[in-house]
Amino acid sequence: MRQDEVGLTFVGHATFLIETPQGVRIATDYSDGSRPSITPDVATMNKAHATHFSYHPDPAIKHVLKGWNPAGGPVIHDLTVQDVRIRNVSTNIRNSQGATEYDGNSIFVFETAQLCIAHLGHLHHTLSPEHLKRLGRIDVLLVPVDGGYTLETFDMMEVLRAINAPLIVPMHYFGPSTLNRFLASARAYFPVEFSDTAAITLSRATLPRSPKILVLPGH
Repeated sequence: MRQDEVGLTFVGHATFLIETPQGVRIATDYSDGSRPSITPDVATMNKAHATHFSYHPDPAIKHVLKGWNPAGGPVIHDLTVQDVRIRNVSTNIRNSQGATEYDGNSIFVFETAQLCIAHLGHLHHTLSPEHLKRLGRIDVLLVPVDGGYTLETFDMMEVLRAINAPLIVPMHYFGPSTLNRFLASARAYFPVEFSDTAAITLSRATLPRSPKILVLPGH
């Protein structure tokens, strides 16, 4: 991989493998059911369901970043590992009783090779101007599109338009019908393309000129 290129592979559910030019490997929403075949250097996790975190992450992982604070209140991550900076923006979630659990989710942002990649995690609400300010410019947005467990589709469209990332990659869907329902709404705002492979190469030079959705194979 060249110095300006980043690898992105859709592992499944909400898990992606991000590979930086210097070879740092990051697994998002690392869980017992969804993890890459190789051991990452960094694993990020969100607490919404067991499909988004692991009670027993591989002990060989150097950095395990929880998107919530077990002691309560927000968690703040700002970590640099070789050529990648990893930071988070806290958001709230609904618990199983439907009540708001403050700061239970994190949007993780990965900055490497002049790219900012954001993983929305288990987002349950639209974003305030303060959230958007903290996120900053986002080039690649990994977005949950189930339309129910996370944010319903109409509100998710508001989030996508507010962030305005050039490349939007869907995740967290449970089959073609869920994905197609999201894409039917999204096509009113964005062109949609389908990748032949779950692994793609990203670079600043090859970002789309205007926002588009790229669907990677998997679910």
